[in-house]
Amino acid sequence: MKKMQNVTIKGTKDGLTLHLDDSCSYEALKREMDEKLSVSYRGNEDNHLISVKVKVGNRYLTETQKEEMKELIRHKKNLVVEEIQSNVITIEEANRLKAASEIFPITSIVRSGQILEVPGDLLLIGDVNPGGTVAAGGNIFVMGALKGMAHAGRSGNGQAVIAASVMKPSQLRINDCINRAPDQYPEGDKREMECAYINENQQIVVDRLQALVQLRPELTRLEGGR
Repeated sequence: MKKMQNVTIKGTKDGLTLHLDDSCSYEALKREMDEKLSVSYRGNEDNHLISVKVKVGNRYLTETQKEEMKELIRHKKNLVVEEIQSNVITIEEANRLKAASEIFPITSIVRSGQILEVPGDLLLIGDVNPGGTVAAGGNIFVMGALKGMAHAGRSGNGQAVIAASVMKPSQLRINDCINRAPDQYPEGDKREMECAYINENQQIVVDRLQALVQLRPELTRLEGGR
């Protein structure tokens, strides 16, 4: 009877991928991985580094176990662990991902020196006064005057947008892009909502809100509409 393999090694154009069985014991998995890598990948003389991806399927690994696997692979000459992929996440990670995709509606005035920050999208019903700051992991929508600083996409989302009823910020930030405010704005508040986004030149631009229909169609979450 053919013995079931707990570790399957596949070569790709980017390096190696290790597919690890998720039903055997962790110790059995480590032993087989050590044996196979020792036989097949002892390294070569040109010191060419080989990238390794590890896929563990429906197995949860603790941080200690991840480090043990990385150390085991690193001991084989020329092998470098790029990432360890698992289909399983902790409750804390799931809650963090859920929060990052939620809309947080808040009614408030953000005054000078105050900072309002949420992990997902921010819907602020109120003003952001000069010296105040609003920040979000996702998008920022201000149903009022934005006259302070706004930082959207703090979680690394370059597709995030900032929209406001009155767009007169002291500074706009989206992901790691920054747009300084002009020295002065025209007199009087505009009555048309505006939005800010990162364009194809990786610069923040301010445009009419209607531009988002074409630029960010995924922002519309309503179903069944036209």
